[in-house]
Amino acid sequence: QVQLVESGGGLVQAGGSLRLSCAASGRTFGSYAMGWFRQAPGMEREFVSAISKLTSGTTNYADSVKGRFTISRENAKNTVYLQMNSLKPEDTGVYYCAADTATSWNPPRNQREYDYWGQGTQVTVSS
Repeated sequence: QVQLVESGGGLVQAGGSLRLSCAASGRTFGSYAMGWFRQAPGMEREFVSAISKLTSGTTNYADSVKGRFTISRENAKNTVYLQMNSLKPEDTGVYYCAADTATSWNPPRNQREYDYWGQGTQVTVSS
């Protein structure tokens, strides 16, 4: 079992920055991949970014956030982060972190690969 709790969401103006955190408990944090997904109102949940099990592990990004968002993790703190810069109104949505306990190395983009999810944190970017 893995429990995930996101924090750091809020309201920010376009061009601003936010850093999301996801604290994990349960299984050994450094043994599985982590991902971030988001869901805008009326839209399906979509992939944002993912990182393999190591602190300096392999990362993946959606094209829409590449160059603006950075995923990282601190295994000693059981936490994964999403640094979001140059935010746009279209980045608005509920952001979820997720754990893929079956994957260590190549962090997947497909949300079906992830077996544990947090409750989500709201990010609102005003124009």
